[in-house]
Amino acid sequence: MALIALADRGAMTIKDLARACRVTHAAMSQSVKAMSETALVERSAGQDARSVLVDLTEKGRSAIPLLKAEWNATEAMIAELEAELPYPLAKVIQDMRIKLATRSLQDRLAVHMTKQSVE
Repeated sequence: MALIALADRGAMTIKDLARACRVTHAAMSQSVKAMSETALVERSAGQDARSVLVDLTEKGRSAIPLLKAEWNATEAMIAELEAELPYPLAKVIQDMRIKLATRSLQDRLAVHMTKQSVE
């Protein structure tokens, strides 16, 4: 998603890229580090000493057609799957978020872990 956002919008700060991808700054910072290590993006100094500008490398640009095709295929597959189900996946996710807000996944897992015998 980040690579596609950079392809569509051009170079961005990590903050703006995180906002575009709807993730935290910390998560995007880690993603940018990994993408930089694999030469998909390059980092440069932003407008001030604290900001980092991220842009695609040639290797990153060459990956965009496949990434966009995969993204479009994934969206089409989800739409097809939702059409076959009596309950939309988006609704399932929304309902799960509501339930997990009242009791976290970690808390739920912990209950079941205590029920399991560890050998």
